[in-house]
Amino acid sequence: MNKPEKTKYIFVTGGVVSSLGKGLTAASIGALLERRGLKVALQKFDPYLNVDPGTMSPFQHGEVYVLDDGAETDLDLGHYERFTHCKLTRLNNLTSGRVYLTVIENERAGKYLGKTVQVIPHVTEEIQKRIRDVAAETRADVVITEIGGTTGDIEGLPFLEAIREFALEVGASNALFVHVTYVPYIRAAGELKTKPTQQSVAKLREIGITPQVLVCRCDRPLEKDLRQKISLFCNVPVEAVIEEKDVDHSIYEVPLMLQRERVDELICHYLGLATPPADMSVWQEIIRKLIAPQHRTRIGVVGKYIDLQDAYKSVYEAIIHGGIANDCGVEIVKVDAEQIEKEGPAGSLQGLGGILVPGGFGERGIEGKILAAQYARENKLPYLGLCLGLQIAVIEFARHALNLEGAHSQEFDPATPHPVVDLQEEQKKITQMGGTMRLGLQPTQLKPGSQAAWLYGAFLIQERHRHRYEVNVAYKRQFEEAGLVFSGTTPDDRFMEILELPGHPFYLACQFHPEFLSKPHQPHPLFSGFIAAAHARLYKKSK
Repeated sequence: MNKPEKTKYIFVTGGVVSSLGKGLTAASIGALLERRGLKVALQKFDPYLNVDPGTMSPFQHGEVYVLDDGAETDLDLGHYERFTHCKLTRLNNLTSGRVYLTVIENERAGKYLGKTVQVIPHVTEEIQKRIRDVAAETRADVVITEIGGTTGDIEGLPFLEAIREFALEVGASNALFVHVTYVPYIRAAGELKTKPTQQSVAKLREIGITPQVLVCRCDRPLEKDLRQKISLFCNVPVEAVIEEKDVDHSIYEVPLMLQRERVDELICHYLGLATPPADMSVWQEIIRKLIAPQHRTRIGVVGKYIDLQDAYKSVYEAIIHGGIANDCGVEIVKVDAEQIEKEGPAGSLQGLGGILVPGGFGERGIEGKILAAQYARENKLPYLGLCLGLQIAVIEFARHALNLEGAHSQEFDPATPHPVVDLQEEQKKITQMGGTMRLGLQPTQLKPGSQAAWLYGAFLIQERHRHRYEVNVAYKRQFEEAGLVFSGTTPDDRFMEILELPGHPFYLACQFHPEFLSKPHQPHPLFSGFIAAAHARLYKKSK
């Protein structure tokens, strides 16, 4: 394969409605180009005015995805890392808030030499700088940039203007616009309608951008006559009108779907990339295990945001990855922690192979999660706790195994007589919320002979963190004397990072977020071990 002399750029925009799957489309294109031997980098531009999503409610934004360098980013960056081998940094996510903050700071520092500061050129140049920075930092053959929001949104206009100018600067052979749009099925008419797509493309062309590839989201096949109609009215070749139908089983079908539509071949043609065909055998095996697994199990996720699919997005995906590792289909059962508080754990948790308590903030549902951890411990039901899930396990064990009445976390009860979870010392003087937690990749030393060390196959690991509270080290001896093992600590032994319960089939919790490092082709070892234990539990009960 001949490597491109210059970096190539793909810009992914969206029209008609939000939540079309631009992030999945961008990630899938990245996966296809990687399998053609190209080095790919992906980035996301978000038009909202928050500096980052770190302080946003899951109800507003879904999960906050954390990177190695501690950047709190959009959940689409999770798709990018799961679908490709990219290692992303804070350079790969940019918001309007960050752009305007930087421009204003530059103005205050006198960097614009007394000029009137304007959206064009100062804001647009700052956006373009981020594209160049990612290209320079990664030395990627192809940089894929997703523009958040919907074409026509007023807050997105500076980003669209910036990429229009950027494409003009690098030249037509080095930049490609992919527009993701929606072709709705109108039940009363009994047909798919192309007019929203036509209007969306027309709006984009008004801005000065003419997309070369249209990815059409639809819930049924896009027939030849409709493709021809879209081609004619949107001024793109018919072969560049791509069907992206709702997947039957998993989002991991999307790269294979786009390959069948010859998207990667089309992109390489437009950008002058001479590459061999993409070898998608790894992805085909992933889909085989998802469609026809050899085994089955059921996992209960006990949380307070269970009505929001995106709130625990990486957790759900990592559970699926653990199933892939075990050739095991996983049914995820969403359990409302507040329902457990009202009705008790037995009704909600019976018939499960395992329980997972994910991370989170706030007091709502905490007692239900504690009851779930107690039920798992006492009934030998596999338990995996993530971040808050570890703190829940500590509180539960303190109350019911150590008989420390009123034991709690200072986050939820500042007056607790037994603060078994307390605020990190360095956090006590911090008043600003955004970007001030313990964030990003941190080392953990594993105890020889522990289940954690066996699962990882290592004694020193690196995992991503996002939290302010830690297990209170003053209670460590009491926990250990009662049988709880802290099998992972920081190298200085200051923070407790992993706990486990010997003699239990699988009772393990970690202070970090392993879900952020799991991929379908590289499942995280904690999730692989958890699903193996959950399957074994249900398999034994069925015999």
